[in-house]
Formats: sequence, structure tokens, C-alpha cells
Amino acid sequence: MQLQEFQAKKLLSQYAIACPPGAVAVTPDEAEAAAARLDANTIFVKAQIHAGERSAAGGVRAVQSARDAKAAAGELLGLKLTTSQTGPHGQTVKSVLVEAGIHAERELYLAIQIDSLSGSIMLTAGRGGGVDIERRFAARTLELESLLLGMKGERHPGDIVELSRRIGLAEGSAKKFRELVVKLHRAFVEFDAGLIEINPLVLTAAGDLVAVDAKLVIDDNALYRHPDLKELREDEHTDRVELQAQRHQINFVQMDGDIGTVVNGAGLALATLDMIGAAGGSPANFMDIRTTAKSLDIAQGIGLVLENPRAKVLLVNVFGGGMQPCDTIAEALGIAFHRGPRILPVVLRITGNNEDLALLRLANFKLPKTECSDMWQAVTRAVAIAQGRA
Repeated sequence: MQLQEFQAKKLLSQYAIACPPGAVAVTPDEAEAAAARLDANTIFVKAQIHAGERSAAGGVRAVQSARDAKAAAGELLGLKLTTSQTGPHGQTVKSVLVEAGIHAERELYLAIQIDSLSGSIMLTAGRGGGVDIERRFAARTLELESLLLGMKGERHPGDIVELSRRIGLAEGSAKKFRELVVKLHRAFVEFDAGLIEINPLVLTAAGDLVAVDAKLVIDDNALYRHPDLKELREDEHTDRVELQAQRHQINFVQMDGDIGTVVNGAGLALATLDMIGAAGGSPANFMDIRTTAKSLDIAQGIGLVLENPRAKVLLVNVFGGGMQPCDTIAEALGIAFHRGPRILPVVLRITGNNEDLALLRLANFKLPKTECSDMWQAVTRAVAIAQGRA
């Protein structure tokens, strides 16, 4: 669960992590009032969406007065902002963050996340932060320093101070950097976070470190421990389709292709998407049916695929296990097509526990289906149907 910038900063401020003064606004008048309360020569009006690269897309405006802040908010609110991270359809701006500009002596990059190779918490820092950091890192014009941490913090005394020196911080700033990392580490563990990213982290003339922009991603599977954070997912900015799928025990991501997928297991789902691409097709969605999902839950997820007007075929790739036999998903298919707004051709690859019973039930549902014996046969068949070759 990725939070809005203003939400991330609000949570991080609970750990005494410095952020620019500001307030969120949902109308131009609110933006004007928020700007009037700031004692700042420069004010930033920042579109709040679940994506980066907002500045390059025109989603961050620098103004010098409350009146100008109102005008900037009026231009941003309701705007569909498109960046490389939003997908081609963009995201509608429904709120803006109005905050004071901070004069930077230096801009740094700082992030804390789980290292996928070691399973440890990893601290990453860079001498330069700000826009285009991914491009600069790929072009090797920016070097990032990393340090693996334990659950309780740094592994050896002085490790963080040494890392701060490698990114060019003087002794006084290095001490403040270590204090900041300790706070971030505590927030990371206590929030069950997957990522906390501060970019840029600004070093001021007074030697303070301020989080000018912040990203906070919470592990969805840990939300039961954070009912207060779970409520943040319920806001109007959350993608309706993905939220509905989550409520029915399904991990779901809408995509831009025309081959709808129904798959149980994240690994199998990713492999299915890869194979669709290898066969020259384009998936309409990612779907991972959790083992806890019942047939009615799965039917809701399949219904989301059927509602997608771009989907031309439904590829069902299922491996039945002990906790979720094949016939549960077969029953869900029947329910979804009975309820659904339309019928799509179905390409089936079903194997595993209760496979025969699943196929019998599907025969009784009389769906327009093609049964395949292996994944590649199913994928190529689905691609051919989507492209009008079958």
C-alpha cells in the first residue's frame, strides 16, 4: 500500500523526522488559506497522486503568494496527471500539498527497504537527490552507497557515520544523519514498511536535514496489525478495481493489454505474463488468487476482468493445491459468467487437486472454452484468439 506524500510525511513526523511546514488542500480556497499561513518566500503546490515524476509532468508548481497558490491549485485539482509511473491513463489529482520551500545547500537521496537477496533491511544513500534519479543512476552519473542493517539497526557501531562520510557529509552533519537513520529504521520496522524513500533529503545552511519529498509503502499483508493505516487505503484516491480485488482475497493489477488472466499463485501469475509477452500478446491484468479466497471471492475477481472492455479472451491457468482445489476456481468461473456483463472465450489450463471435478463442472456451465494440456499451448491459443487468428 503506497501512501500519498502528505500521508507519508504526517506519519514520519511522528518520529521527529523534519518535513517542510504545509497542509493538504482539496479546493483552491483551502490552498490559498494554507499558503497564507506559511511564512515563506517560495511556496510549492504539489499534486497528490500515487506516482513519482510529478514535477516533470507539471504536477509541482512554485509560487510566491497565497493568491498564486490558489491559482495553481485550481489548475491542478481535477487534472489527469500522466507520468511514466502512472500508466498511459494517468491519475486524477484530487488534493494538493501546499508547503513552504526549503533552501537547499545540498540535495541527497536516502531510502530504506528490504534487500531481496539477503532478506535484510538495506539503507541506500546518494550524494545527489532530486528529479531523474533513476535515469542518472542508470547513466552512472550518480553513485549510491548501501548498508545492510539488522532488525535492531546498524550491525556495527559507526557504520552509518562512515556511510555518511562516503556521501560527502561533514562531521556535524554526519551525526544528524545517523540520528535520522535511526528514526527511519524504527519507523520502517514499526510500520511494517516495504520502502521509505526520501528524495530529496535537503541539507540546509543550518546543517539540518529535511525530508522535502517522501514515499512510504506499507506491506499489505501486515495491515491487520495497523487498523489506523488500513483506513488510509479506503480513501478516494485508491484504485477502485485493485481495492475491490483486495477485499476479496485477490492481488490484482489492471494492465493495458487484451488477454485477461485468472491465475492462482504470484509466481505462476508472473510466469503467465512473461509467456504471454513471449508469444506476442499483451495481458489485460495481473491476478494472484490467494489460497484464502472462496469461490464467491474469485468470482468477484473474474468479474473485474469481464468488466474490462479491452479484454478479448480469458486465460485461466490454475494449479490446484491442498488449500485451494481446482473445482473452487471452476465454480467461480461459472458464477462470474452467470453474473457478468458479457461472455468471453475461455482458454483453460487446469491441473492438480480435483482437476477432473473442475472440468466436469465447467462442462455443465457450457462456457465457450478451449482446454489445453500445458501452459504454452494455452498461452499461444489465447494470443491467437485475442489477435483474431483463431
